[in-house]
Amino acid sequence: MPTESRDDRVRAAVHEEVAVVPYDLRRPERFELEREHLRSRLPSDLVGRIEHLGSTAVPGLAAKPVIDMLVEVASLERTKAQMVPVLTAKGYDYFWRPTFGDDTPPWYAWFIKRDATGARTHHIHMVEAEFPHWERLLFCDFLRGHPDVASEYGELKRRFAAEHPNDRVRYTEGKTAFIASVMIRARTAASALPGSGIDAPTVVVGARP
Repeated sequence: MPTESRDDRVRAAVHEEVAVVPYDLRRPERFELEREHLRSRLPSDLVGRIEHLGSTAVPGLAAKPVIDMLVEVASLERTKAQMVPVLTAKGYDYFWRPTFGDDTPPWYAWFIKRDATGARTHHIHMVEAEFPHWERLLFCDFLRGHPDVASEYGELKRRFAAEHPNDRVRYTEGKTAFIASVMIRARTAASALPGSGIDAPTVVVGARP
């Protein structure tokens, strides 16, 4: 039987249904359970921070019913050698994924966890400490502190999910301008905090937050 190519797997993944649903009070618990699961399965000397990322990390915000997680790893090469086999053996989908666009580095390890029906439950982004993905936590922090902006974002997500129900690329592209504008405000606010070490207003917006 022929093996499915990487391109075929990517094509299938990006055309899976986009569903934006109301806030679920179980989201923090689902994150904590998966964080504990990952720490119990993966080498402790390789895994650092594990953070709840994206819309499901913002109380009250409508989102896809998928928990995004950002995992710090000491080495992506070791991740491919030691962690990919462990997680794929447990049924996680694995992609070696570009941060920006189709082929723009830095590349990182990305996993999809699914339930018994095949529905996505978690996205796990594994990156090293200096990767730009960590800046996306500022976006979550800003939305938590600005419910009006979070509500506007939720409505935008619902609209693009309705317009592109089976095109995750178009859905993400539709949100890009809004995310970029909020990130400028988030970085400016964070840079004003004592000892932040963040310079405003430069912003890096990653793909598909």
